Amino acid sequence: MSAQNHSLSAGPADDHARLDKFLSQKLADLSRARIQALIKENQVRGNGKIISDPAHKVKSGQTYTITIPEIRDVPIAAQSIPLDIVYEDKDILVLNKPPGLVVHPAAGNPDHTLVNALLAHCGDSLSGIGGEKRPGIVHRIDKDTSGILVIAKHDIAHQNLSKQFADHSIERTYQAFVWGIPNPGKGSISGNIGRSPQNRKKMAVVKSGGKRAATHYRTVKNFSGIVSLVECNLETGRTHQIRVHMTHIGHPLIGDQTYGRARKIKGLEKDITDYLYHYPRQALHAATLGFHHPVNGKFMQFKADLPKDLEILAEKLSKIG
Repeated sequence: MSAQNHSLSAGPADDHARLDKFLSQKLADLSRARIQALIKENQVRGNGKIISDPAHKVKSGQTYTITIPEIRDVPIAAQSIPLDIVYEDKDILVLNKPPGLVVHPAAGNPDHTLVNALLAHCGDSLSGIGGEKRPGIVHRIDKDTSGILVIAKHDIAHQNLSKQFADHSIERTYQAFVWGIPNPGKGSISGNIGRSPQNRKKMAVVKSGGKRAATHYRTVKNFSGIVSLVECNLETGRTHQIRVHMTHIGHPLIGDQTYGRARKIKGLEKDITDYLYHYPRQALHAATLGFHHPVNGKFMQFKADLPKDLEILAEKLSKIG
């Protein structure tokens, strides 16, 4: 990705605000820590002059320009990691990602990712597609979310699939186990998603800024009023969208340590209560993915059953009552 410049004008409401706070509020996709680092790296200018202090006070009427440098290519090693391949041809690969597998290398996860596995499976033909650190990756799901992903094998496939995602024409259905019973049992959740003003490491439904997000849900099963299995269809695909939206309406996902808060449960056996309170990952599964083949245009739909750990969760919940 080439370097990007963003020019932002400060208004009266921004006067005397810290520079890092002002920029983080305007640029929802960048964390405040990342912005502070860019300021210290002399990547921010105010009316043409370099500003290197994150605490610099913003002045109304001034224009501030922040430069996000080009991401340099970092060699990625091919690693033989088993893949659950659902479909494959010369253009695309569809797989069922297990929970715990990181999609692409990042800080804290430099290797043993899906990208490393793809390089071993598909070879060097994938290198460079989709960006330096994400060869072949058109979209991603969180490390602890399981389910269907589509991978592009060449640039034409990548560009076509990326456009389908950008146009929101992709069909995506997730299954989530959430606390409580959503009321109504079927509905839509809308609200822009951006970085939380209280915790920049988290996403949240924000009153201003952020990006438009819409999730359509229906309750599939109610487990004695304690937990519900909910099917979510994504109209948009924002970071942590289902987790944020379900928490926003008061029904966080089981096992979500970032956005969830376990409910107080009375009258259940201790082993079941402990199991729910300490569930090791967010109970979220990408069950269905539908799209038009990037080369021949044929509509394709792929499904993945609940993985073993979520099957066990459903089995234990079915015994409540």
